[in-house]
This record gives sequence, C-alpha cells and structure tokens, in this order.
Amino acid sequence: MNTKIPPKETDSLACWLNYLEHAHSKPIDMGLERVRSVAEQLDLLQPAPYVITVAGTNGKGSTCRLLEVALMKAGLRVGVYSSPHLIRYNERVRIQGELLPDEWHVKTFAMIQKEKQVSLSYFEFSTLSALALFKQAKLDVVILEVGLGGRLDATNIVDPNFAVITSIDIDHVAFLGDNREVIGREKAGIFRPNIPVVIGEPDCPQSIRDHAIKLQCHAFYRGEDWQIIEKNDRLQWQSNTLCFDNLPQPRIPVPNVGTALAVLTQLPFSMSEQMIMEAIAEAQMPGRFQTLTANDFAHFQGPQPKSRVIIDVGHNPHAARYLASRLQAVKKGKIFAIFSALEDKDLSGIVEPLDQLIDSWYCVGLDCWRGQEAQMVESKLLAVLPQAKTSTYKYIGDAAVKLFSEAKAEDIILVFGSFHTVADFMLWLENSGK
Repeated sequence: MNTKIPPKETDSLACWLNYLEHAHSKPIDMGLERVRSVAEQLDLLQPAPYVITVAGTNGKGSTCRLLEVALMKAGLRVGVYSSPHLIRYNERVRIQGELLPDEWHVKTFAMIQKEKQVSLSYFEFSTLSALALFKQAKLDVVILEVGLGGRLDATNIVDPNFAVITSIDIDHVAFLGDNREVIGREKAGIFRPNIPVVIGEPDCPQSIRDHAIKLQCHAFYRGEDWQIIEKNDRLQWQSNTLCFDNLPQPRIPVPNVGTALAVLTQLPFSMSEQMIMEAIAEAQMPGRFQTLTANDFAHFQGPQPKSRVIIDVGHNPHAARYLASRLQAVKKGKIFAIFSALEDKDLSGIVEPLDQLIDSWYCVGLDCWRGQEAQMVESKLLAVLPQAKTSTYKYIGDAAVKLFSEAKAEDIILVFGSFHTVADFMLWLENSGK
C-alpha cells in the first residue's frame, strides 16, 4: 500500500488511518496555524453552542466521561472528543455516548482531504474530523479533551465557554517542559478571557493562577473553593455555597469526580442532585484500574486465570502513584506486573512508586512508534530497581498465558505501563478465540 497516495471515500477506515499516520512530516507537530486555517475554511471553529475544554496530566478522560453522562441525563445532546483510543480509533469520538460507524469517520476524512491546502498531522486530522462530526450532529454541548499540553494542542483552535485543568505533573517533557510551572502555563493556554475555569490540581502552580488573573477568568480551585472528602464508603463534595453529601462510590478516581462536580455546579444548565448521583454511579472508563470479568475471557482458548486481572493505562509518575494507592488497598497475595512503556517515558517515575507492591515484573515489547523491545524495558527497570525480579517476553500473550497458569486466586495480575500495553493485551485476548 502506498501511504503517500490519499485514499478514496470508498476505502476503509484502516486504510485512511494508515495514510494519516504517514502523511505528515512529524508524528507530533505542535502549533495551531495550519489546523486553524483548515478549520476556518471548513467553518468548524464553533462545533456546538457550548464547549468545555479539559486539559491536565491525568484524569482528563474520566472527568470528561462523568460530565458527559451527567449532561445527557439533563436532556442535552452531547459530543465528546478524547484521545488516545484504547483499542479502536472510533473510541475518540462519542455522540450521545455512542461510538460512530467507520463510514462516518471516513466521510469526514475525505472531505478534509479534498478541501485542505496544508499538510496535517494525524491528531490534527482527527481533531478536525471530530469537529465536523459534532457540527453535523447539531449538539448542545461539546467536550474536548486536550491531547497534549493545551496552548498548542489542536483542540485549542476552538474557544471554549468553560476550561478545566484536572491535574499537573511531569510528562511529555520534550514538548511541555521539565517543571510544573512551565507545564502549568502550557495547560492554562486553554483559558479565554472572562470564562469560568475549574482547577482540580490541589497543588496548583502559580503560573496557572497568574494566567487566570491576567485573563480575568472566574477560577474555582480545589482545596480553596471546593473539596471532595471520602467518608467510609461514601463521598462528600462541598463548596462555599453548596454541599453534596452521601454521594455513591464512583467507578472513576475520586479526585476526578470532584473536578467534574465542580464543573457541573458552575454550568448554565439545570440538573437535579439525583441526576448527578446517578451519573457518578454509572460513569466509568475502560483501562483505568479496570478489573476484567468472566465475560472478557469468554472466548479465550487458553488457561482461564484464577487470579484477579487488572488493566491500567497509567504511564507517568502521577498515574503510578495513584495506581500504587489503589493496589495497596486490595493486595492480599502477590502482584505480578505485565509491563512495558514507551521509550521517551520517565520509566523511573512509573516503577518506583510500585516497587514495594509488585513481586515480579514481566517485561514485554511494544511494536509501535516510540515502542521498545522487552530487553530494553527490563534494562531500564533494573537500573532503577536493581533488586527487582524480572523476566522478558517478546509477545504479551506469552507472558499472560504463563501467569494465567501459575498465579493463585489471591494474587493479582496487573497489565499496565501504556495505552499500547493494555491495547496489545486486550486485542490478544479478543483474537485468541478466532
């Protein structure tokens, strides 16, 4: 297949995605000029009457999901754009909580390809396609999850009515900087003059505060203007003027529930406390400390695991610290980690928080852009944790089959380290019965 020749509207989504992965000179090309010029040409800069943009190091996806569920319960038509996808590209765009057919994505790709006069990266193309799909659907609210940073991310061509920053930590150093103040300033680039902003990061960098003041944003800070408290098996969220008591235990991280609630209380839409309670109980995200069920193994032809299997897409220090706290609460026997990470990630920051929890590391390779072989993963891990018990596997399925056979009922098999690690595992599991 010639990846330099644009596909046709009759070609498959897979064909288009393969083309988009190779069509631009850089996989990541920060800047808004090119993508904005195409969006202006196609009249895509206002995909809905109300837009919420969500940035942050971690917690963006689950915050967006809770907002989406709650707003739909309030009777609004809602679209969500998120990235990266876990298994299939279609996961990046949801309308009314549903994924869209391949043909819809292909049609917008073909439209953009026909009209654009500049080269676009994969993410820029994807963003424009999402905006086109949202506009066609005549939605009330669009929620945009920032892909990388904020200021120069393609989603930032759209002026939001509301901006959210979930958390701030060190990640994507080559693009965003190596300290929280610089990273905070990049993420605050989604702010616009006089709009409401919610900050879910309890240790908010001064750079975010300064930018909010400069633009006269109506800022709502965790720990100052609102807080969320865990009390036994229930949650309490409170601000200076409002309190939600006895909230149900969520399926997403508690800090992200708090951030979403802070947003919901500031939006110009009417919703009852019952709607919010139901949304908290229902909202969940695949791959975020997700325990697999018997249904996930229904078509698996190999040995059925006796132990609990948890998948988690955590791939930076902030996510690893949260993962460690969750594992600490549930550990009974041993924890075996099927692990890999992209070559540009802070591997030390990912593995150090888990050092005392994981009994054995099964290092696997990733065959993707920025992926690395299992031996390299192991070498980097041992440089950080020289006493760690490790082994290597070229294919993730080989590591999984061994653990499925040997791990005991009280043990945990943890698959984590990257979206790609979890995706490879789930695709292997899905295809094993075919």
